[in-house]
Amino acid sequence: MFTFETSDPKEVRRFRIAQFNGRTATARSADSIATGHVRSIVEDKSSVPSVWVITMIPQAPKAGIAMRPAPRIRDFAEDRC
Repeated sequence: MFTFETSDPKEVRRFRIAQFNGRTATARSADSIATGHVRSIVEDKSSVPSVWVITMIPQAPKAGIAMRPAPRIRDFAEDRC
């Protein structure tokens, strides 16, 4: 599991939406990038400003996204008639 803290409410909202929808989320730190499913989000109310602790279950990154094939253009459509 991967655990990190953040104080950015926009980032926390993005992780909550990913957790609710069952999608993967990507967390970027200064040196590393972690992608995975969000397991929990806990607010630490004792600190000012508020800090959230986010726990993720990492997944292996995808090898590559297959590109769509180029559309076939009918160059000789007039010759078929």
